[in-house]
Amino acid sequence: MLYDCIVSAGPVTAEQGVRLSRVAVVTGAGAGIGAAICALLSRAGHGIAALDRDAQRASSTAAAITASGGRAIALPVDVVDRDAVDLAYARVRAELGPIEIVVTSAAASGFVPFVDLTEEEWDRTLRVNLTGTFHCLQAAIGDMVAAGWGRIVTISSAAGQIGSVRQAHYAASKGGVIALTKTLALEHAVHGITANTIPPFTVDTPMLRTAQADGHLPAAEHIARMIPARRLGHVDDIAAMCAFLCSDAAGYVNGQVIGVNGGAVT
Repeated sequence: MLYDCIVSAGPVTAEQGVRLSRVAVVTGAGAGIGAAICALLSRAGHGIAALDRDAQRASSTAAAITASGGRAIALPVDVVDRDAVDLAYARVRAELGPIEIVVTSAAASGFVPFVDLTEEEWDRTLRVNLTGTFHCLQAAIGDMVAAGWGRIVTISSAAGQIGSVRQAHYAASKGGVIALTKTLALEHAVHGITANTIPPFTVDTPMLRTAQADGHLPAAEHIARMIPARRLGHVDDIAAMCAFLCSDAAGYVNGQVIGVNGGAVT
């Protein structure tokens, strides 16, 4: 893996001015991409705050990390609720320390023809995917500025780059996440903060399987034929790139849309 190559390249010394252990908040941490990111960031030595709307799933992610010797807490949070986000972050600071890494993976999806899309469906999707990302990033920026170091990684979507049939609301929200990430990169690079986004194409996750079971997406074999690599993405593919972007080694990577998609979107 990319991340394993980086951490195995040799020891990092204090003289190099690099501190490996940080505090990372990951949203959508209860399953899929978010859970994989939590696990890999924990392996790097970071303390993990696993945020998810589903309390049981968040607890499972945190429990797996602590069972492996890592530091993690689980926080049931709906990212659309700014007060809940602020309260959760206060607990993170009290139990783990200042927040210097934020990965936003929480997402809402759905398949509706544009002409049938209701205002309620539109608003809900943008609140979770775009406004929720705004809440979770803005609430942590102060910690990063104070530290003079920060890493922001948003999990957007190829839908935000190329569109997606029957997903106008989802594509629009993810396009907004990409633009938001680029803007944060411009505003906060001077503070030692980087902001990058990973827009997956098709990754084997519970969300994907639900869409397939509901008849919205074809079988994995059919999707794989659309991808030059001839396979679906794996959650570890995304987590590996995220772990790199959250490292000191990625300090000069900023404002980038980094596709991890087997060549599906170039």
